[in-house]
Amino acid sequence: MSDTLTGAAQASPETPEVPEYPMERDARCPFAPPRQMLEMTTTKPLSRVRIWNGTTPWLITGHSVARELFADSRVSVDDRIEGFPHWNEHMLSTVDKRPRSVFTSDAEEHTRFRRMLSKPFTFRRVENLRPVIQQVTDECIDAILAGPQPADMVAKLALPVPTKVISDMLGVPYEDHEFFQEHANAGLARFAAADAMQKGAMSLHQYLINLVEEKQKNPAEDAVSDLAERVTAGEISVKEAAQLGTGLLIAGHETTANMIGIGILALLENPEQADFLREADDPKVIANAVEELMRYLSIIQNGQRRVALDDIEIAGETIRAGEGIIIDLAPANWDAQAYPEPDKLNLSRDAGAQLGFGYGRHQCVGQQLARAELQIVFHTLLRRIPTMRLAVPLDEVPFKHDRLAYGVYELPVTW
Repeated sequence: MSDTLTGAAQASPETPEVPEYPMERDARCPFAPPRQMLEMTTTKPLSRVRIWNGTTPWLITGHSVARELFADSRVSVDDRIEGFPHWNEHMLSTVDKRPRSVFTSDAEEHTRFRRMLSKPFTFRRVENLRPVIQQVTDECIDAILAGPQPADMVAKLALPVPTKVISDMLGVPYEDHEFFQEHANAGLARFAAADAMQKGAMSLHQYLINLVEEKQKNPAEDAVSDLAERVTAGEISVKEAAQLGTGLLIAGHETTANMIGIGILALLENPEQADFLREADDPKVIANAVEELMRYLSIIQNGQRRVALDDIEIAGETIRAGEGIIIDLAPANWDAQAYPEPDKLNLSRDAGAQLGFGYGRHQCVGQQLARAELQIVFHTLLRRIPTMRLAVPLDEVPFKHDRLAYGVYELPVTW
């Protein structure tokens, strides 16, 4: 394929083959990033890869280079810019149909959107939510212990805890959770086609539009009411408010649910680490253990997508203006230069610099909420069901190889 068609430079004669991306994980090591990416990192921290549409963006696999590019103002998240490496055909086909949001804007526009979302996710607000998260977690575990064995920890714990919490925080009725859990997956398949669940995505967006308009009439103490207030003040449109609300709703339950499910599995497969966390009493030790789980299990498996606004010299390479950039968190968090023996889950290691929430100005706006949920769920579960074990062989656990966010579809356990 020609340079004109790919929209990016081809590999040089010294490196004639440009590998396809995304890459497959080794079924024997389901927690590890694809072996090919780890091998690439040992050679250099960034390389060309070929994605679904034939373009050859840069893949960032090194930890320090990832942090540097996350913080570089010459790197944009605007998916309308020529050269942006879209996740799949669906994302490309909807790029001009989606209102701008905190997830796709830069500079002052990004600051404006992020300021609108900061109120419900401040450290103080999240800390005040801890008793609520604890109560929801305990209620779910009560139901698990009272129910039949084996129990599916995805359906019984990983999904309901973050879904109930984010629903309450946003002001979205929890009784509608099946609707938004189904439609929140629109376009989140790794290779979603242009028409993938378009009706579902539109239905969810319309649902949020209706909710924003309802909150304008009847405001409450929740995040959607905060957005509705901004609409009434003329700061944003109803569609922009709905887009922000949709993003929070999806990110607030989908990613955390995946992290809880696969995190439980990782702890079951590393019983000595589970014992360490179970016996921990110091909140700082528990918090660091969650950071290490985040490092070990970076669940965003299609990378953070960016595009260069100017030429960038980095790690001996030149990323040209208009070239796509994919910052893959999984190999970056397994970079041996940052984390010795990265393939070992070590809950006592200092994992504070892990990149699971991104880094820089675009890092996850809801990370404090996610941290609180993970700290409470893992520690509480290990203490309340200390004899928990996997009810099927590891190779029978259905992993989400086909989604943008990695995890498990089901996790049957017994005790």
